[in-house]
Amino acid sequence: MTDTTGTLDEALERLHASGPERLGRLTNHAPMAVEALASRGRAGAVHRWLDRYAPKLEEFPARVAPVTDADWRTALGDPRRAADWIDYFTRRLAGSADTARPWREVLAEWWPRLLPGMYGGSTHPVIRVGHAVRTLESGDTTAPRLAELAHGLGYWAARHHAVGGLAPVPGADAAADALDAVPPIADRAEGGFPARLGRVGALPVWAPTVDEPEEARRRLTELVRAATHRYVTHGHGDETMLVHAATAPNAVLRALPALPRALWVPSLRAAWTASAAVTAMYAPDTPVAYEAPGRGGLVAEEVFERALAHGDEHVIKLTDTAWDVGDEQALAAALRAVELSEPLV
Repeated sequence: MTDTTGTLDEALERLHASGPERLGRLTNHAPMAVEALASRGRAGAVHRWLDRYAPKLEEFPARVAPVTDADWRTALGDPRRAADWIDYFTRRLAGSADTARPWREVLAEWWPRLLPGMYGGSTHPVIRVGHAVRTLESGDTTAPRLAELAHGLGYWAARHHAVGGLAPVPGADAAADALDAVPPIADRAEGGFPARLGRVGALPVWAPTVDEPEEARRRLTELVRAATHRYVTHGHGDETMLVHAATAPNAVLRALPALPRALWVPSLRAAWTASAAVTAMYAPDTPVAYEAPGRGGLVAEEVFERALAHGDEHVIKLTDTAWDVGDEQALAAALRAVELSEPLV
């Protein structure tokens, strides 16, 4: 649903004075959450929600030195350069007539450069880009929406972190079975996302023979559905971080229509690695049964209202993804997140 009220643009302008992170490591989720609210027909709640979230925002970070076409590789993956990267993409997307280029062209150029590093920032940068692309694809190409894509791409470039050296282990044909086959890392109780990611040494093989763009999209859709469904029984392993096993691949899926088809297969590979790695880092040893309240008659709009009332940004984003999946098990995952997560106060 396209926001025609102007509220999303107002909220994005308000947010672009803030940095992409807080406390030096935690992601600013507000741009993603307000886009989800506006896209789901809840533009009237955007500023009220943002007022609740505002104490978590920090000022825009200091600049170090401009990123240029000649030296961008030296700045890639340097979180101190977040402002420089955002400036770089702002010039590319919304600069003068001499510097600005169509947003799909910029995205197509930078997607293959950034894709191998989608694991930095706990996968939040690609999720932010996915939200920005959805809005640009479905509505007007306004200055705040172009600026939001610049902020998302800049954050991704600054937090770019590749994962390599993964040993392949036997998987399964179905995404759900492949996620079940993910071996857990050692010491799952120790360390944050970067430390745990460094302990991921092996992941199951899944969809290794896919080489057609349409099949890649079908498989990516299957992965999003499987990861969302799995949250129902496994979300208690970490109610916040396991959300990303679904929302990160869904962000990639949302970006596909704006990307050249030649990039769809590598996008599937990167999305699988992200979802499986999050599963390895945070999934519990034992699933639990869960019966959603009102099971048998869940309605996406009503579940989204519950997520909004709860207020937690990860709950809102998982519910947004569950709405995309659109079935009872997915909506049950959203209600499970409401039950497990601390509400925004």
